[in-house]
Amino acid sequence: MGAAARVAAPAFSDGAPAIYEFDHVGLTTTVKQPDENWVEQSRVWVTNPRNHPEKIEFLRYEPDSTVPDFVKRNPHVAFRVAALEPHLKQPGVEIIIPPFVVADFLEVVFVKKYGALFEYMHYLKEGWFADQSR
Repeated sequence: MGAAARVAAPAFSDGAPAIYEFDHVGLTTTVKQPDENWVEQSRVWVTNPRNHPEKIEFLRYEPDSTVPDFVKRNPHVAFRVAALEPHLKQPGVEIIIPPFVVADFLEVVFVKKYGALFEYMHYLKEGWFADQSR
């Protein structure tokens, strides 16, 4: 497979180009998936989208998850970005879940933009949950 798609978007207010690198689509499920990983902060089980041929991340929320219903009930599109902050200052962006760090390798934020749900991901180091013990 080729490299992930990179999309140049309108520039940030400081003139720097906004670059979005597609990472995955996130879908909520109630069905346990193979090779799920636990995210304590949001009390959700997630799969690694790199292991899915269509780059799908499945999310299975525990009943006591405090994740907002808008996130639980809507698919999201995730992009890798160099830093989260510039993307939060764009016009029309509403922060749904403020930035947080997942398992010390990934900083994420969930936002509503264009009426849809987006995840911006800033990798602190490459890998995924199981890879972090190496």
